[in-house]
Amino acid sequence: METLRLVLLVVHVLGFSALIGGLLAQAGPGEKTVNAAMRDGVGTAFVAGLALVGVLEGLDADLDHAKIAVKALIGLVLLVLVMANTRKPRIPQGLWVGLLVLSVLNVVVAVVWSSAHA
Repeated sequence: METLRLVLLVVHVLGFSALIGGLLAQAGPGEKTVNAAMRDGVGTAFVAGLALVGVLEGLDADLDHAKIAVKALIGLVLLVLVMANTRKPRIPQGLWVGLLVLSVLNVVVAVVWSSAHA
């Protein structure tokens, strides 16, 4: 079960890496779009995060449900925004910035709001 937890954690991190990488690949002037890295990354991160919580519950880990709720809400908003704009030829600059801010915020919540650093 511990191996599964670690695999899911790595997949979750890789999903967010793909999302943020897909966003940062478009930094600078020019039109912004939802690319495959963003689409696949947000889906992977969201599903792996849910599975990770399930595995942690199965391990009877001491979970911070408030943190999980905040991360799940941010992840769901990201998922909906990315999927709703996947087929559009371009997205507004404000949406691109919002996606980037929400993605980084979710990483910040994961790292800063952690009992492992106490």
